[in-house]
Amino acid sequence: MQPDDALSRPEEAPPPPAEPAEGGTDGDLAYGDDGETRPAPRTMIAVDAMGGDHAPGEIVAGAIAAARELRVPIALTGRPGQLRPLLARLPAAADVRIEPADEAVAMEEGALASWRRPRSSIAVACQLVRRGQAGAVMSAGSTGAIVATAKLRLRALPGVTRPALAVVLPTLPTPTVLIDAGAIADPKPEMLVQFAQLGVAYAEVGFGIAEPRVGLLTIGAEPGKGNKLARRSYELLNSEAEHGGMPISFAGNVEGGDLLSGRVDVIVTDGFTGNVALKTLEGTASFAAAQLREFLGRSAAARTGALLQRRGLRELGERFDPETYGGAALLGLEGTVVIAHGAVTARGATAACKLAAGLTERRITERIRERLAPSRTSHFLRRSERGGATSVAARPPAPK
Repeated sequence: MQPDDALSRPEEAPPPPAEPAEGGTDGDLAYGDDGETRPAPRTMIAVDAMGGDHAPGEIVAGAIAAARELRVPIALTGRPGQLRPLLARLPAAADVRIEPADEAVAMEEGALASWRRPRSSIAVACQLVRRGQAGAVMSAGSTGAIVATAKLRLRALPGVTRPALAVVLPTLPTPTVLIDAGAIADPKPEMLVQFAQLGVAYAEVGFGIAEPRVGLLTIGAEPGKGNKLARRSYELLNSEAEHGGMPISFAGNVEGGDLLSGRVDVIVTDGFTGNVALKTLEGTASFAAAQLREFLGRSAAARTGALLQRRGLRELGERFDPETYGGAALLGLEGTVVIAHGAVTARGATAACKLAAGLTERRITERIRERLAPSRTSHFLRRSERGGATSVAARPPAPK
């Protein structure tokens, strides 16, 4: 039973979006009766101000910077007594408001926090999206708590069995999407087909890739390599047309050495393997950066060379800086959720808010709907009332 609080009680349906008061809209412009063009209203971003190692100070500073740069409304969820003094000390930004939240989820708390703390700042942020008052959530809190709370508060998109975390790898000429990076540790093979559809939608919307190539992460390039999950997932991805959804450009298996090769645009895996791979890449990048700094400081000649190459070194550092990309996107829910790194600073919080705003305005959820629209049946079996195993429809067809 859910706790009896304002967030867990049934709600009235959110009111329909208001029509433009005067004239109409076109893209990012609004047209008034006087013929003048004005910026169209931007979708509000709900920011969990209490999540992260450096919350709320760094989170609030980053959110305000994003509000000023993007001219996007921001709702800061958290304890007003802690947030108001921070807002008073920072440069003013238009349309930044506080949404009170009684509790905050600690970084060491996991998925059960979604039940233990129904009035937490992340729960209030998700509820703003559910009510239609915000289009996206940004949080740097506990990943497990964010995923569990988002799944509890937001509805899954039609055809999506489980949401997945998508992260961006800094490959060239375009980034590579790694999915799942930690949301579902033990998925079924059919879920990896859905993850591929989510990742393809992200690559299309986020990076403008017309036909993203999809690879399956395993221990060898040959079709028969890997465990049972990898082998069955390969079969499904290689014949995905039989299982509904838009066609996927499946390029076959990829190995760990291909993560940064740019060979494919989307790499699909289970959340356990994806998270290990991501943390390995982050640790390797940190180690390499530390070794490079030590080497460049050994002699005057090395220091001079570093000074002459400072621009290139700075660009390389930015490419491998997790704060540059904003964080991971939790895809497959009715609303965009961006999870920033737990140790994020104000700069990273700004990037995460920008990512959330960009995915929302480019209609990532609608693109996922389109990719999964032909898929109307579940691949899973359930027990019938008489004990037999029968295939069941996941959802009725959506109206055209």
